[in-house]
Amino acid sequence: WGLSGRQTGQEPRPRGVWVLCPVRHNQAPSPALDLPTQSLPEGPAGRAPGCHSVSVVFPGPVTQQGCCHFACELLKHVLYQRHQLPLPYEQLAYFGRRALPHAIKKLPHPPDLGSSRKCQQLLMDLEGVFWHLEAIFNLTLVPRVLILVGGNAMSPKELYEINLEGISVGNAEESLQTPSCVRKLFHSLFLADVFSELQAVPVMGTIVMVQGHRDCGIDWFRPKLNYKVPTRGRKLTINLSCGGNSSTNSSFQQGVTSVWDNYIWFQAPVTVKGFHE
Repeated sequence: WGLSGRQTGQEPRPRGVWVLCPVRHNQAPSPALDLPTQSLPEGPAGRAPGCHSVSVVFPGPVTQQGCCHFACELLKHVLYQRHQLPLPYEQLAYFGRRALPHAIKKLPHPPDLGSSRKCQQLLMDLEGVFWHLEAIFNLTLVPRVLILVGGNAMSPKELYEINLEGISVGNAEESLQTPSCVRKLFHSLFLADVFSELQAVPVMGTIVMVQGHRDCGIDWFRPKLNYKVPTRGRKLTINLSCGGNSSTNSSFQQGVTSVWDNYIWFQAPVTVKGFHE
């Protein structure tokens, strides 16, 4: 998705199969790079330490399905960059599907069965999250998505917020192509270099929270009526918005008070557990 990098997998890539592989940043930042991130204000008192933001402006409206795609791709990216996946998701899914019990015996170096089971469970959990994210995006406008790594929903070790309030949603005919928007999104993250300053972390659980209309009818995500976004710990906010001469105004720029009164947080009922090889 527009990230330049190298192949990091231990197994040779099958002939004829091409997979885009983002580089996982090193544990220490390069001293020559000045991180173009901004501290996020935490109320009128000042700025919260350890909080950064990256803003991406698309030159036109996008589809609701495109917004869901952004959230799914960012979830994959965060899990890989924060060492919860040993390979980028697409590669892991490819090799995970090959590592079936009847195929393991035929491999020259069979993988550990425990790791294989962990891989299969992780892939199953992620596929469920992706499927139900698509469902809730089809049922309601989603202003924000949270990816909470480590800890729990109330006190995560790291928080990644996808802010979609500035997005202008259009139909397929008038909207930008989703792949080009994904390339722009990841190019912006690559330039911001927001992961290089972080140390490697152990295997942790990841929770996904989605904000949507209280009456959207979703039955998989669990409503959290009194949930408040945590203010402690490291936080990265990715602000997505649409510019240009878009004829479609953001749905969250009109009647803000009444809109927010009817929006609540929903929590995915599964915790995605990372694993190391």
